[in-house]
Amino acid sequence: MKVTHEFLKSCKDGDRRSQKLLYERCFRPMMLVCYRYADCKDDAVDLLNIAFLKVINNLDKYNEEVPFEAWIKRITVNSVIDEFRKNKKYKEMIHTGDLTTAEFNVADVNEADRKLDAESILKLVGQLPNVTRSVFNLFAIDGYSHKEIAEKLSISEGTSKWHVNFARTKLKEMLKGVFSAVKSIIL
Repeated sequence: MKVTHEFLKSCKDGDRRSQKLLYERCFRPMMLVCYRYADCKDDAVDLLNIAFLKVINNLDKYNEEVPFEAWIKRITVNSVIDEFRKNKKYKEMIHTGDLTTAEFNVADVNEADRKLDAESILKLVGQLPNVTRSVFNLFAIDGYSHKEIAEKLSISEGTSKWHVNFARTKLKEMLKGVFSAVKSIIL
């Protein structure tokens, strides 16, 4: 995503048209980040709007040597973490109830050839408990270390590692369930 110095200056100066255009340009990459952490689309949009407000308010801190998309993604992830911390006491911290496998439409025998695409995998990740999903996303997708996750979420490094391990275990179980369902249809 390329943005010019002049365009950013007009956004900083409060030009609403420019800010709206910036929002439209940033929507997709920011929404992809927010959706990984949210329970539903409405929550993701709320997170996106909070993050975008931070982007607008901090445009004067943007360093043009850094790719703009990387800068907004970092702000978005940090905003999501901030919101998680604010709401942490109201959310369920650990839920180890039954996690069902994702529901897939099975059309025919060729279903065995179907590959899991990124969207299907993200749906599986979305079935993880809130904290586990957040820690897993920060570690596996956004590339944070366990130490960084522990600092950002006010948990221990061991707890961070536990959540990543728990997520991997549950994802393996869900994938086995998906492949078992496909195998039973073929046979």
